[in-house]
Amino acid sequence: MSSATPVTLLCCGLLGVTADDGGILERAFTEAFATQGIVPGTAAYARSMVHVHQTRGQSAVDVFRALFPDAPGRAEAATLAFDRSYRLAVDRSGLAPMPGASEALQQIRGSGVRVCFITGLSRGLLGLVLDTLGWWRQVDLVLCPEDAPRGYPWPDPMLCAMLRLGVTDVRETAYAGGTESGILCGRRAGAQVVAGILTGGHTRDRLQRAGATHLLGSFAELPEVLAAEGAGPVIDPGGGPVARPGSGPGAQPGSPPAEAAPLAPPP
Repeated sequence: MSSATPVTLLCCGLLGVTADDGGILERAFTEAFATQGIVPGTAAYARSMVHVHQTRGQSAVDVFRALFPDAPGRAEAATLAFDRSYRLAVDRSGLAPMPGASEALQQIRGSGVRVCFITGLSRGLLGLVLDTLGWWRQVDLVLCPEDAPRGYPWPDPMLCAMLRLGVTDVRETAYAGGTESGILCGRRAGAQVVAGILTGGHTRDRLQRAGATHLLGSFAELPEVLAAEGAGPVIDPGGGPVARPGSGPGAQPGSPPAEAAPLAPPP
């Protein structure tokens, strides 16, 4: 076991990392672009999809604002179309956990590590994903773009999770995700473990260049990595577990995730 500070909080991505949407995300972007006259087979569509891939993990609204910097109305309309398309596709096709992800989440939480999902999906779509997967009781906290001043690649989402769950040392945290922007978030937030998950959209080289401390074939491999880092409750010199916010009789492992209120921007 590592002598490093024990990991007590895991922040992780959702789509492509723990949840498989079967390509719904990309199709939703395609349909949203079509509402703005950008269709497959055109140079504009190719450029737009390259941007979508490069910014994977960031919120849809940020993606559209970057593509339509001088037309906020188009960005807003595309965002609404994206949400509508994604919701309809999930209603038709459903979602599934990535192989081994449900078991890994149970194992991680069973070891005493709290889990926070961080996603670029809107609050409504995040709720839809968790409803569809039945995962509300699999995590301790869920965060979407509305819950932090800035999203990926800034450290704000992870720092928000630490504040909400009472983490006192950034080295007690781990991050697992499959995008460059997510890995940068984890590194900038000071996480001890920043695991690149190769199913999440970006290549091994890209995740490594962003600063991943580990590269894993799937989320299912993560419990072993966290165990090697001494993941779990902090033990005091007397041999007993140290009580942490969010633990104890009032917070059982099966409790639903905490409500997250937006964090006010720093002055």
